[in-house]
Amino acid sequence: MKEWGMNVLCFTDNALLTPGAPLVVVMPILSLVMGALVGSFLNVVIYRVPRGLDVNNPKRSYCPGCKSQIPWYRNIPVVTWLVQRGRCAGCDSKIPARYVIVEILTSVLFWVAWGLYPNISVLIAWVLIALLVAISFIDGEHYVIPVNWCWLMVPVLMVVSFFIPGLLGLGDTSVGISGWGGVLTSFSGFLIGYLGLVGVVLIGKLLFGKRVIECEELEEWSLKEPASDEEQLQFVLGEESIDWGEVFYRKTDRIELTGEQFLVDGQLVKGSSLVIRAEEVVIGERTFSLDKLKSLSGMASKVVIPREAMGAGDPPLLGMIGAFLGPFAVIFTLLSSCFYAIAAAILGRVGFGKPLPYGPFLALGALTWLFGGHRFLAWYLDFIGL
Repeated sequence: MKEWGMNVLCFTDNALLTPGAPLVVVMPILSLVMGALVGSFLNVVIYRVPRGLDVNNPKRSYCPGCKSQIPWYRNIPVVTWLVQRGRCAGCDSKIPARYVIVEILTSVLFWVAWGLYPNISVLIAWVLIALLVAISFIDGEHYVIPVNWCWLMVPVLMVVSFFIPGLLGLGDTSVGISGWGGVLTSFSGFLIGYLGLVGVVLIGKLLFGKRVIECEELEEWSLKEPASDEEQLQFVLGEESIDWGEVFYRKTDRIELTGEQFLVDGQLVKGSSLVIRAEEVVIGERTFSLDKLKSLSGMASKVVIPREAMGAGDPPLLGMIGAFLGPFAVIFTLLSSCFYAIAAAILGRVGFGKPLPYGPFLALGALTWLFGGHRFLAWYLDFIGL
């Protein structure tokens, strides 16, 4: 019986290949090119989706600085960034290194997946890789996970798992499971992943739900408008700045202030308390739309800020990973993501003084499972006699 991944990086046992030496060489190269092209599209998704922009309009990529559309010959993955030395050919504004990193990362992951997975399974792996790369960079920059992607993929995967063994059998004795067994495995992976992290979110809300700041003296606060599309609206208290995405996870979240001298567009509004919600400000019985405000500031003696142990987007993400990979992968992904997050916090001081975007670590845990973690788990269970 052939095991998954026996063709590790030799590219000679992939069932998609037909006999002939040229294809053995060409197909891995094509997987690299395909990954770079997908990575180029993911850059568009990563930039536009969190800003509420249409991915397909305009259809051609454009420079965020000068807004000029980029012709195809200046939009070649990796090559363009290197030739132009990371700058726009039109306005000479800097192109973030993230663009070339996403293209190279996606290209390499596609190439490795081609060497590991046979048949149509490699296509399923590519879809998962693309989703995880895009979600990781969006969450890492904006502290938000596009949960609609996760909810969309789950029912699709239920259907796919009925007809195609896909990736569900990794690390399980039922390699190649399909039919209703595949659907059950996919659905149980989703349930364990989603409900497990929902429990963590609820417990975290009880333990860490609010941050209360008592000011010894009146402290100045204000809302700071973003200076560019790369930044968020900020709540500023004294010398501390808090991004909007770090505070407002749900519609019920709000910042509560006790103080005086509340200035709305430079005009004094009487009141001893103020509430800031995601879309409005309430002072006494008066309500102001945030979209229409030019400025908001005041002096505070007490501030209550909502906080989370984990974002609301993480449970759907782990649920989607479980639907792709099955319940064993959920447990492995959750445990390994904890180790990755702890290592990042200690070595890179990620998360010190601000929320830690957990989506990238869940994605890294899933990729670890995808590229060999299932074998490590099988070896470990055999080692301890289970």
